[in-house]
Amino acid sequence: MDLLFEKGISFIAYPLRVVYVEQQPVSGAEAAVLISVPKRRFKRAVHRNRVKRLIREAYRLNKQALLQSLRERETGLLIGFLFVGNEMPEWKTIEAAVVKGLVALTQSGV
Repeated sequence: MDLLFEKGISFIAYPLRVVYVEQQPVSGAEAAVLISVPKRRFKRAVHRNRVKRLIREAYRLNKQALLQSLRERETGLLIGFLFVGNEMPEWKTIEAAVVKGLVALTQSGV
């Protein structure tokens, strides 16, 4: 996690900030994902957990193109999805942001 924040490259796919570092795959996993929703934005754990579940599900449904690209290049990624919005997002907003982030990662040739 320290490596991700020290040497990571980031971009915004509102309401998410995506941070990534290229790294050799660890134990067969092409990508390792970190999801963070700050307590400052949502005081109640129920709301933070809801946002994390939405991000996790959007990643699960849309990760295949990125993983295939990583397999072809025989490399791995550490990815962090950090929520930067101020209000409870809807599913379509989160999914669009995750897809935008994954497409950017796939096309950048990381």
